[in-house]
Amino acid sequence: MRIGVLTSGGDCPGLNAVIRSVVHRAVVDHGDEVIGFHDGWKGLLEADYRKLDLDAVAGILARGGTILGSSRVQPAHLRDGVERARGHVADLGLDAIIPIGGEGTLKAANLLSQAGLPIVGVPKTIDNDIASTDVTFGFDTAVGVATEALDRLKTTAESHQRVMVVEVMGRHTGWIALHSGMAAGAHAIVVPERPFDIDELTAIVGERFSAGKRFAIVVVAEGAKPKPGSMAFEERGKDIYGHERFAGIGNLLAVELENRLGKEARPVILGHVQRGGTPTAYDRVLATRFGWHAVEAAHRGEFGMLTALRGTEIEMVPLAEATSTLKTVPAERYEEAQTVL
Repeated sequence: MRIGVLTSGGDCPGLNAVIRSVVHRAVVDHGDEVIGFHDGWKGLLEADYRKLDLDAVAGILARGGTILGSSRVQPAHLRDGVERARGHVADLGLDAIIPIGGEGTLKAANLLSQAGLPIVGVPKTIDNDIASTDVTFGFDTAVGVATEALDRLKTTAESHQRVMVVEVMGRHTGWIALHSGMAAGAHAIVVPERPFDIDELTAIVGERFSAGKRFAIVVVAEGAKPKPGSMAFEERGKDIYGHERFAGIGNLLAVELENRLGKEARPVILGHVQRGGTPTAYDRVLATRFGWHAVEAAHRGEFGMLTALRGTEIEMVPLAEATSTLKTVPAERYEEAQTVL
């Protein structure tokens, strides 16, 4: 077979581990040829690629980012490029394409699959919001980075009697906020799934100081919003890729809590540091397994499918299923977190 692989959307720890796994399984075990498209779907639409052999993937298992590069393509541009993509696949003699990406990438993969292209998807997102798989690689690394940051911030917050409002990634779901907040013993967790009451949040933080505590840590996902009318908040619309623009909830909350409590509050925006750097052992293993199974699915002709972790096994599920809904934090998981903070 001749297999094309690409990475699209935001970068994520573990992407290179998938690429390496695809090449090793395809080249060593099946005698396949693998090419990698540069900068995601853009590379496919422009036939911009490189050969991927064992030398090309040597030493990349522990490297963050992606050796192929990544980018986002406007949905309309991709829809208009379906025929061009189909032509490039035919000209290059590709028998399978393995796109690695999150919600947007997988929706594009499903679009191209329905157009007849031989697609086997691999899910990727630090947000852990793809419903068809129990876990996505990159999530464990992001939670570890956020947890370490929270642990470090506790000591400086206590030294200066401050409230630290730590904003973590989580566009529509609060999995990183939930897990890192629980792991670090944060004093309040704010997630997109549950619009917060600023009076209630102020009371929770204020009770710590009333009880003689010297500091408080609040973890907030970037997509979190207050209950309508409860505090000043401005919607920012969407960007050209259809992604919501955020108003900077970490900064807004820090100002609001400082004004209400009369305590110094500092915002800390972790941002893209959660995406970068060395993936954890767990993410390397999961990414490697996903790559292995994607190649096997291609050889079985199981196109229009996606690798997914179910329990401890890797299963193949339809791409359409993977893009139908997001995996959000359920109420019972949030309540669990609240009882141990």
